[in-house]
Amino acid sequence: MKALLSAAFVLCWSSGFIGAKAGAGTADATTLLMWRFLPLAVVLLAAAAVSGAAAWRGLTRRDVGRQIVVGALSQSGYLLSVYYAIQLGVSSGTTALIDGVQPLVAGALAGPLLRQYVSRRQWLGLWLGLAGVATVTLADAAAAKADVAWWAYLVPFLGMLSLVAATFLEGRSRAPVAPRAALTIHCATSAVLFSALAVAAGAAAPPADSSFWVATAWLVVLPTFGGYGLYWLILRRSGITEVNTLMFLMAPVTAVWGALVFGEPFGVQTALGLVVGLAAVVIVRRGNGTSRSRPARSSPGSVGQRPTCPRAR
Repeated sequence: MKALLSAAFVLCWSSGFIGAKAGAGTADATTLLMWRFLPLAVVLLAAAAVSGAAAWRGLTRRDVGRQIVVGALSQSGYLLSVYYAIQLGVSSGTTALIDGVQPLVAGALAGPLLRQYVSRRQWLGLWLGLAGVATVTLADAAAAKADVAWWAYLVPFLGMLSLVAATFLEGRSRAPVAPRAALTIHCATSAVLFSALAVAAGAAAPPADSSFWVATAWLVVLPTFGGYGLYWLILRRSGITEVNTLMFLMAPVTAVWGALVFGEPFGVQTALGLVVGLAAVVIVRRGNGTSRSRPARSSPGSVGQRPTCPRAR
């Protein structure tokens, strides 16, 4: 079951980069994101009203407020940076791999924020993953030449930082929120934020092109319900390390997918960088396994594993 969930997560999350690439040619990023989340939020809120309050029972204003912030960071901030980067010309595979540097940042912050042990093997894997990101980014920049501004490659890093911040904020919560309620709050938050941005930019009206709605439907079904839902499910079951190391697998899948569908560059240097990223996954995963056997003097668990704490009701 764990392997199936991981595979489904990788495919669904990768599909978001492909959907963003397809939608980038039909409308502005804020337009696409507004119409991705506005109908979705309406449906989720209606379902919550009809299905009863089981998933919402026990939620306080503080819990809801925390989830609004988590949604603004993990959904709104993250997705806006991804869509904008792809709109600027950064390839979907490179955007996915830059986002995959999350384990490095999460590993660096796990000690001071979650008081958890980070093994040397894990640090080796995390730095190796960063080397893979740099290799693929340089290859993509060389292929794009003057067509893409150098600073465009920094945009996905902002989204990565936004998602890492949301992950740690959620990880420090003492009262986990039911996934259905969390998804509803996050999508409603994104719908409000993206609608405000689109209206302010004068880009709220959707295009008449049917490809826009195909891309929108793709983004609602696969990345939102599949990728985003599985992200938090795996996070709660296996911890931050499990989720963030899976992020390294997004890039190979997205790069091959983008090359086949959109003809994006995929040369020897790109392949080398992806192999390095995959090697980082293996190293970090093994480090995760060995760190659990270390003495308790450091801290319980390994990098990214959610600390045990009492749950307030």
